Order: sequence, then structure tokens, then C-alpha cells
Amino acid sequence: MDSPAENKRSAVLALVLLGVLLIGTVVVFTVFDGEDDAKSGAPRTPTATRGGASAGAGGAAAGAPAAQSGAADSVPPIVKPDDLAAAHRAMAVYMSGLSTYKHTDTAAAWAPPLLDHTVRNEEMKQLTVLPTGKAWAECQQAKCSSTGKAVVRRDAQIADDLARGSGQTISSVVEVTATRSKDGRTSETETNTWLVSARRSGAEWQVAGFQIYGLGNVGAPEPKGE
Repeated sequence: MDSPAENKRSAVLALVLLGVLLIGTVVVFTVFDGEDDAKSGAPRTPTATRGGASAGAGGAAAGAPAAQSGAADSVPPIVKPDDLAAAHRAMAVYMSGLSTYKHTDTAAAWAPPLLDHTVRNEEMKQLTVLPTGKAWAECQQAKCSSTGKAVVRRDAQIADDLARGSGQTISSVVEVTATRSKDGRTSETETNTWLVSARRSGAEWQVAGFQIYGLGNVGAPEPKGE
């Protein structure tokens, strides 16, 4: 028979083994539970903190004030799209009109409709003229006519000069093609590119000046029948 001392020693040993097994079980469950959370993507930190970090990385720069992007969006354009289209129309009508005439035209009747699309200063009055001298004499003799077509190719400058009070101005590259005929026959087609400026006056856009922009293909003959 086992002695009481041996029985006591066996009981203590059994309790120690039971305690070790219990601690091992707790550790195993804890480790595996952590791995399951990591695999499933469960957040280990507060959701609000992760959301804040994500928002910072999604913008222009992390931590940048939200008011900055709002301020940029609120800046008005120098010229609105409708005004831009109106300026282009004024340019195209005026520049095509300069190259549209016939031998029976007179300056008194031909110039005023074109000047309506300009600022009507002295410079524009001097630029808005029919051919003169020998060229006009030959045109009348040959019963000439000319038809112009103008297309705005691109904008070169858009400005709103607040300091000098000149207001909104647009400078655009305009391509003008003039088709001329003599005695009812097409004799030549000429294409030139101009830098045309328009200025806003009240609700209207008016041509304020123009200058040659390219050399063009002056005098390219294109006979087109009787």
C-alpha cells in the first residue's frame, strides 16, 4: 500500500500538471484567435482612427486643410464660356467681312456694318476699308468679288486688367481664307492667319485690333470653271 506521503505527492503533481495544461490551453486559444482576426481583416484599432488616416491620404496631401480645395474651386474664371463664344463670333464676323466685297460696293455702305463689331476708335476706322488705288481700279474693271471665311483656331491670351480699367480682353488666332473672282471666274484663294483682339464693352464683345500672325499662302491660283 502507498503511504500517505506518497499519496500527497501524487495529488500535488496531478494538480501541477492540470495547471500547466490549463495555461497551455489558454495560450493556444489566444494565439489562434489573433491569427483568425488578422486573416479576416478585423480591425485591431478603433474604426474612427483608421478612417481619419485614410481620408488624409486620399486628398492632395495628408493632413491638408479641406478648406484649401474648396477655395480653389470657388475662384471664378476670367471669362465665362458664353462670353468667350461671343468674342469669337465678333472676331469671325469682322475678319470674314473684311475679305467680303464686290466691285459695286461703296465705303459708305460697306464699312458701317463691320464697324458695329469694333470699338469704333480711329485705328479701327482706318483698318476697316475697301481695297484702294490701282487694286480697286482693277477690281472694278474686272468686275471682281471676294468672299471671306474666318475660323478661330485657338486663344492666345485672356485677361481682365483691373489696374488700368481696360476690362476683359481676349486675343485669339484667327485663320481667314479669301476666295476672289474676276469676270465671274474664281482666280485665287488666299489664306492668312491673324492675331485678333476683342474687348468687352457692356454686354458686347468688340474687335479692338488685329495684326498678321503668319505669312499665309498669298495668291495661290485655283481656277474653278466658268
